[in-house]
Amino acid sequence: MKRNNSLKLANAGMIAALYVVLTYIANLLGLASGAIQVRLSEALTILPVFTAAAVPGLTVGCALANLLTGCAAWDVVFGSLATLIGAVGTRLLKEKPLLAWIPPVLSNMAIVPVVLMKVYGVEDVTVFGQTFGGSSIWLMLVITVGIGEIIACGILGLLLWRAMRNIPQIRKMA
Repeated sequence: MKRNNSLKLANAGMIAALYVVLTYIANLLGLASGAIQVRLSEALTILPVFTAAAVPGLTVGCALANLLTGCAAWDVVFGSLATLIGAVGTRLLKEKPLLAWIPPVLSNMAIVPVVLMKVYGVEDVTVFGQTFGGSSIWLMLVITVGIGEIIACGILGLLLWRAMRNIPQIRKMA
């Protein structure tokens, strides 16, 4: 029993560390924050399909990544909450991995636009040269955050799932 708990803790820690590193890389590339963001680390949100240890690993990883990349305190709290909600949803859909990427997308689409508006004061978004503001800002933020999440969780996450699903050691983790 002790070995199993140690293994889960180690897995959670490795997932958290990987989330931080991938977020930091995306941040260096200008992709990790703002109205339009594609966090490479969000591809890891598929990992709860393989192990429950991914839920705390992703949550702690998001909190640390947000702290280390200079996010505001409320972003650390609510961004981590969005990740936790998404990871739990993914874990609940572990038997349907082709759908398991959807909860992180939805939780981030619901929470991140509010954080961007209330915490960072985002008042307009420019997409393809067109600036959106006023009453349409919330909808545009939902769309832009959603697109980034679909790329990261849907496309990259499913590619990661496909690469990992037939590895015997990974299948035993569930």
